[in-house]
Amino acid sequence: MNTVAFNNAAAKKSANLSISSDLLQQAKQLNINLSQTLELQLIAIIRQAKQSQWLAENRAALDEYNRRIESNGPFSDGLRRF
Repeated sequence: MNTVAFNNAAAKKSANLSISSDLLQQAKQLNINLSQTLELQLIAIIRQAKQSQWLAENRAALDEYNRRIESNGPFSDGLRRF
């Protein structure tokens, strides 16, 4: 779950954004590519949001699994030879 699935070859689309004029000026002075920076940050934000969503959707199953392991141990306990 470390990747964000999206079509990297999809056509670029313009978007109107508002940004602090000071931030924009500093970014231009430092030759920061705003489009690339936005895309990279969106990937990170989307990844985190999807991870949080997955955990929320699967919390009950994870909790039940952990309770079962805590009370019964892992299924392989009787199979180990070490």
